[in-house]
Amino acid sequence: MNLLLIGGTSFVGRAIALAAVDRGHAVTVLNRGVTHSDLPPSVRRLIGDRRGDLGVLQGEQFDATIDAIAYRPSEVEALAQALGGRGGHHLQISSVSAYLEPPRPGMAEAELDLSPDDAVDPEAPIDAATYGPLKAAAERAARQHFGTDTMVLRPTFVLGSHDATLRYPYWVDRLGRGGQVAVPGPLRNAAQWIDARDLGAFAVHCVETQQRGAVQVTAPSSSFGQFLADTAGALSAEVEFCEVPASVVLERKMASSFPLWAGPTGSAALALDPSAALEAGLEVRPLADTALDTAAWCKTLERPAHWLDAAAERELLGQVDPG
Repeated sequence: MNLLLIGGTSFVGRAIALAAVDRGHAVTVLNRGVTHSDLPPSVRRLIGDRRGDLGVLQGEQFDATIDAIAYRPSEVEALAQALGGRGGHHLQISSVSAYLEPPRPGMAEAELDLSPDDAVDPEAPIDAATYGPLKAAAERAARQHFGTDTMVLRPTFVLGSHDATLRYPYWVDRLGRGGQVAVPGPLRNAAQWIDARDLGAFAVHCVETQQRGAVQVTAPSSSFGQFLADTAGALSAEVEFCEVPASVVLERKMASSFPLWAGPTGSAALALDPSAALEAGLEVRPLADTALDTAAWCKTLERPAHWLDAAAERELLGQVDPG
């Protein structure tokens, strides 16, 4: 299969590219040429910007296109115009953030509503408030411009090595050092994730089989406390969780210090039903595999300055009782 991948040099796109190469496909990656690439030499690279010039696609023909970085409907439209119907079967990576907040846990795709088109300016800057509505708008644009056979994947938190957001790496690094660990509560709140490699392999499988529709791509739901405990177990780390009340985290404006925390009340969007994706061929690896992969990558990094440092954590732990 001759596959075009929009994005492809970092995290999710990189995982898709590597999965496609592993499956023996001819892979062409289109991006702006800004991000360093460690993709194998067999991957062909095209430089273009759909908020600028996509002339590089003129005359190109592909069996399938995977768009890993569609954020705005105008970007989807620009890609469709540049391809002119020559992109083959279309798959777009969206997000569970495209949903309105689910009213209860365990909901399937057909039970959920996307954010409406009027929820946000379609050219708004991308931030925590606009990301989900823009992803929903981009989904609608994909069906409009690429047709009803379009396949949409809605992943939850994506974990693993090469994650530029450094969310899960924070926990892998901190838990790996052991000892008393400050963790925001409630620990019973839902948690859900997918390894980037599993998302990548599933995306390739979906274009190979020309699947259509939309599925939420995630491992079965767990609790935040169990998620962290399983990560620590994979790292053979001796830890003692000290649950920091949500009120303390918010009063101290420390929510950003605890990545992947879903806030004081949690979110039913982290307890979605993955049955449709599993039935469609999604394979989910154990969290331990993800933790070890992330830990190996973390060894290549300098510790980011924005991560909670030891002194700040000790001061915070002095305000709470060990759990």
